[in-house]
Amino acid sequence: MKISLEGQTALVTGAARGIGLAIARAFLEAGASVLALDRDAAALEAIASAADGRVQAMPLDVADYGPLSEALADRRIDHLVCAAAVGSGKTGFPFWRMEPADWDRVLGVTLMGVVNTVHASVPALLAGETERKSVLLVSSVAGQIGSPTDPPYSAAKAALISFAQVAAKDLAPHGIRVNALSPGMVRTDLNRSVHAASAEAGSTDYEEWAREKIRRVAPLARWQEPEEFGAMSVYLASDHARNITGQTLNIDGGQVMHA
Repeated sequence: MKISLEGQTALVTGAARGIGLAIARAFLEAGASVLALDRDAAALEAIASAADGRVQAMPLDVADYGPLSEALADRRIDHLVCAAAVGSGKTGFPFWRMEPADWDRVLGVTLMGVVNTVHASVPALLAGETERKSVLLVSSVAGQIGSPTDPPYSAAKAALISFAQVAAKDLAPHGIRVNALSPGMVRTDLNRSVHAASAEAGSTDYEEWAREKIRRVAPLARWQEPEEFGAMSVYLASDHARNITGQTLNIDGGQVMHA
């Protein structure tokens, strides 16, 4: 099945690396133009320079609503994907090992950064013909299982699932679909930071730690790859997914199974 999104524009946050970068590349492969938003200006320029003019770099912080809203004013946005997120760099087990202040930046980016971006994008999403438009919020299995590894990150990702359902109901009368996508174990900088903050960091290297964790938590016992999220994002933006909204789709090797 070949999906074409030619003539359409996708805004992707967190586009400089990891899952966000894979999603931006997937939209480009489907023929769309991409507004690539991230704080890493140099990485964005590298992406733009290799994309034949179909990527516009937007070096912004999603936690700062004013500049974000101003930058998105009068933009064309057919599809919005919010992938920007940060962890605390610390670990729970139990949660009170952390301080309330450790939550501020995580919630500011991982939750409110998404809220900011969706709010700032609504005028563009509602402009013109809306029946083929979509919004995708990248959540996490951590938001579904109450993972104590990084409590503020888990709480923020859980909130995104609820916000996706709220936005799906509000935008449904316009034909705009809103879904959440939940990664499991993906080899990214954020995943490495979880290991670095863990109690096992001093006794096991990252690869050993990750292999054991995947074996323990995922029935398929294998990594999920960023490109899988890119493929699913493009599918959810396409007409093939025209009746999918308000859903949370897990790509997690079976880590979360709802009876």
